[in-house]
Amino acid sequence: MTADPFETGLDRNPANYQPLTPLSHLARAASVYPDHTAVIHGDLRMDYRTFYARSRQLASSLAARGIGKGDTVSVMLSNTPAMLEAHHGVPMTGAVLHSLNTRLDAAIIAFQLDHADTSILIVDREFSAVMKQALEIAKVSPLVIDYDDPDFGTDTPFPKGECIGTEDYEEFLSSGDPEFDWHRPDDEWDSISLNYTSGTTGNPKGVVYHHRGAALMGYANVIASGMGRHPVYLWTLPMFHCNGWCFPWTLGVVAGTHVCLRWVRAGAMYDAIAQHRVTHLCGAPIVMATLLNAPDGEKRAFDQAVSFNTAAAPPPESVLAQMSEAGFEVVHLYGLTETYGPAVVNEWHSAWDDLDPQSRVAMKARQGVRYTALEGLSVRDPQTMEPVPADGETIGEVMFQGNIVMKGYLKNEEASAEAFAGGWFHSGDLGVMHPDGYIQLKDRSKDIIISGGENISSIEVEDALYKHPAVQAAAVVARPDDKWGETPCAFVELKPGQTASEDEMIEHCRTLLARFKCPRHVVFQDLPKTSTGKIQKFVLREQAKSAA
Repeated sequence: MTADPFETGLDRNPANYQPLTPLSHLARAASVYPDHTAVIHGDLRMDYRTFYARSRQLASSLAARGIGKGDTVSVMLSNTPAMLEAHHGVPMTGAVLHSLNTRLDAAIIAFQLDHADTSILIVDREFSAVMKQALEIAKVSPLVIDYDDPDFGTDTPFPKGECIGTEDYEEFLSSGDPEFDWHRPDDEWDSISLNYTSGTTGNPKGVVYHHRGAALMGYANVIASGMGRHPVYLWTLPMFHCNGWCFPWTLGVVAGTHVCLRWVRAGAMYDAIAQHRVTHLCGAPIVMATLLNAPDGEKRAFDQAVSFNTAAAPPPESVLAQMSEAGFEVVHLYGLTETYGPAVVNEWHSAWDDLDPQSRVAMKARQGVRYTALEGLSVRDPQTMEPVPADGETIGEVMFQGNIVMKGYLKNEEASAEAFAGGWFHSGDLGVMHPDGYIQLKDRSKDIIISGGENISSIEVEDALYKHPAVQAAAVVARPDDKWGETPCAFVELKPGQTASEDEMIEHCRTLLARFKCPRHVVFQDLPKTSTGKIQKFVLREQAKSAA
């Protein structure tokens, strides 16, 4: 057999091949635009030269403590400069960044710390109380570093708990070398971050990202968001959520400015948009509602175009119209933790602007087409793995394939194999494929409730309800909510002769769950069941929808 001339003497070498990593985005921005503002936090202004140096200092300090490939550094931080530095400094050592959801309860935090085998933990003092409880439960004993955020220039001081660590973040950072010689990953498949799902049954699963996917998401986010040179990005999306949809790494591609925002409040958002000329932000429908429903005294005028990325249920036409009038252009996205955040975008065609209102709404209700960094998006029969007809009616499971699909679930080969069965990632979401290739979700096969952009397991809430001595049966479904998108609605069947109130049930759940997971409404009734005793949730969903 004749040798292929295009594969002979044309091997990879350091000159023509380097593993992809999002760390290169920051390094390039610091080299090309060292004096451009990279981070704004209240009165603080940090240029790219300083941002890069501090990230390298963090990496140097971590490496001096033995942190390297195979180690996990966990952080419980708000949208602050330290969180941005962690996204770069931790992987510069070869270690994996684990960002904790700041709304979690102590038991789940402890589980994650143990499952991730955390070596070092950086915790904001706002969350020190719950973290102290978690550390008392956890089996691991990480080095704990306190982050004392000055919250520069704000008029609303945030609560600060006690220092629970043995070192202060700034002191820890100062011991590092700002010219630390960090290295690219040995392989772009090396892990860069760990994000936990909310867990539909049992404990949450740890989703592992690699350097290649995070790097590609940087380019894809720029395209999907329409970012030009030097965009100004307002941090309304939590950076702990899918690594902030990978935007901590994305802005380095175009040398953008991160505007940190500790708390999502209408006045603070409008002030930042007007003062810093924000061009982009991301968030759940609640962020839109917060902006639109703000008192007139908190609203600020601005003349720049602002792109708003949202990735939940499609906003109704009335909300889109209000957002447009307020100066925001809404970009509808869809994705999962397992796909590095958004992997589908509703690419809008200018011809659709001329459609009648009802047809326009139908187009906007669709999740869309694959991201530029995603190789495959399909709706398939999960049993046969055959694509469903592209008729907009036949329901199948939405599946993904490509470089922005997770490596798998940490220490859970069975779950990973199940998720990747047939060579596609199974999302668990049910949808249809339209003739033009746009997908549209129709239901959630695992009954996940999306509230304020966060996933809530109905099973977890039901388990809490069943722990009340008066409860005979319980079912939890999503109830539409103008502010949060969805909230948990509980239907409870009491034991004969027992009584309970709605407030009592909600308070009971609050002793077992994080507050955002607790039901907002409790309905007492006999639950509809099949002949085999299975609760008919589809009936309850309709009841909850009607009540809303």
